[in-house]
Amino acid sequence: MKNIQGLIVKALGGFYYVKTTQALFECRARGKFRKIEQTPLVGDEVEISPTEEGKGYVTRILPRRNFLVRPPLANIDRLILVTSIDEPAPNTLVLDKLIAIAEHKEIDPAVVITKADLQKDQAVAFADIYRGCGFDVFVVSNETGEGVDQVRAYLQGKLSAFCGNSGVGKSSLLNRIDERLQLETAHISQKLGRGRHTTRHVELYELPEGGYIADTPGFSSVDLERCEVILKDQLQYCFREFEEYIPQCKFTGCSHTCEKGCAVIQAVEEGKIPISRHENYRALYEDAKNIKEWELK
Repeated sequence: MKNIQGLIVKALGGFYYVKTTQALFECRARGKFRKIEQTPLVGDEVEISPTEEGKGYVTRILPRRNFLVRPPLANIDRLILVTSIDEPAPNTLVLDKLIAIAEHKEIDPAVVITKADLQKDQAVAFADIYRGCGFDVFVVSNETGEGVDQVRAYLQGKLSAFCGNSGVGKSSLLNRIDERLQLETAHISQKLGRGRHTTRHVELYELPEGGYIADTPGFSSVDLERCEVILKDQLQYCFREFEEYIPQCKFTGCSHTCEKGCAVIQAVEEGKIPISRHENYRALYEDAKNIKEWELK
């Protein structure tokens, strides 16, 4: 049989499940990928060589627009960053690093704030911070269904990855978006104060309205620091609200952390850039200062 093209919709135990116009194929990857140290990812457009009914080999990975190491996903249009307003409270440093990673990878980030039924005023105020920076933000309640229709409409025709720390209601939200998913959810552990990981692998789910969504294992800041690196000179461009002020700084090479004559700092002082966003930028910049470019090779 001749090679056919398809989309990897699930990777599990060394098998790649490739959706084509003909059927869903269970595939292994050819050995050549190990030699060139390339791993097929969920979201990859690939060519496969069928060997028998419903089975085959991945023979070629088509060029990627982008990819993430964790979650292992390729060709993502939108990174949907899920955070709860209560139990657990928002971790803005993790959220802002996720946003920066999305910007760095040229993936469109959006913020979804869950559990709005518990702290509505706080949820709205938190949303306003990120809307003011130019992001799409959705305030939802998995209990009442508030805001879910808006998120569902936003996903149409796109490949969207859902990311968030455990316990924020990510799987519950996905179940609300499409009840066919029936994803396992876990209640917050009172002893640990955090959710248990419930999602064991990355898988794409096709929406009735068009597009795909991915459920992913929960994030931690340790995972992010290990897997996705932004060098300090690149970080300023991953905070979109800095963009109009960067050219106004008094000298080239400004770090936008403490310099006199820094237009970004002035914008923070004038309330044009949220203080929390700039504080998190400074924290991420301090971390990035310790990364050497040669270490990434």
